[in-house]
Amino acid sequence: MLHTAIIMLLIGLFAGIMGAILGIGGGMIITPIVTLALGLDIKYAIGASIIAVIATSSGSTIAFLRDDVLNLRVAMFLEIFTTIGAIIGALLTGLFDPMILYILFGSLLIFSSWNMYRKLCRGQEVLKRVEPDHLAQKLRLNSSYYDKNLHQQIDYQVENVPLGSLIMFGAGLASGMLGIGSGAFKVMAMDGAMKMPLKPSSATSNLMMGVTAAASATVYFFNGSIRPEIAVPLALGIIGGATIGSRIMQILPSKVIRAVFIPILLYLGLQMILKGFGVTI
Repeated sequence: MLHTAIIMLLIGLFAGIMGAILGIGGGMIITPIVTLALGLDIKYAIGASIIAVIATSSGSTIAFLRDDVLNLRVAMFLEIFTTIGAIIGALLTGLFDPMILYILFGSLLIFSSWNMYRKLCRGQEVLKRVEPDHLAQKLRLNSSYYDKNLHQQIDYQVENVPLGSLIMFGAGLASGMLGIGSGAFKVMAMDGAMKMPLKPSSATSNLMMGVTAAASATVYFFNGSIRPEIAVPLALGIIGGATIGSRIMQILPSKVIRAVFIPILLYLGLQMILKGFGVTI
């Protein structure tokens, strides 16, 4: 039992660090490790991944809020559309062929990875518009953060608020109908559509994922999917890892974070498309 707890603690530490840096929670890291490497039943792995997302969000958000990296107004505004999408998605479950949805959302992730690659090649993280986005100004979504890698204050403008809101609604639909995490979609909406820098996008995604996961954790708890002997050491490791990861993320160059994120988006997109065709990897 002690041996298993230590392994779970170390897995949680790694998942927390990576989740905080990339803004994708820790679920996509934990689920394949505990199922493939440790042979844990997928039901309990999914329950543990829900706890992982909440723990990652809790551990990293405190640091991101203190250092004023995440955009709280963007998080609260977009969470409205994610929540509505998740509720509608849950109500529509069974009415649509999930295979088509897997292919659709997988293709969207691959397209997003291409956009990220273009940003990586361009090298310029923040582009200034001549004319600011009026809706973003009205909602006071524009913000700034101090980049500890560049040692300077970065002012940025939020754009394409309706498109970002639509993607977040789609992310909620995907979560509700397919039971998948939507961290990658959240980063995609803010970084790709709304032209936010990657660091605030990742930090804001961490906060939003915790809110979304907390809503579904109760369901997993009452159906017996969350086992304390697995979830507790994982959560402890993740909280510590997320605190470390939130510090590492702020001193890393944005291009390094982007270079790590691109293959992850590609992997998730290909995995979803293959699942749509009945192939599981």
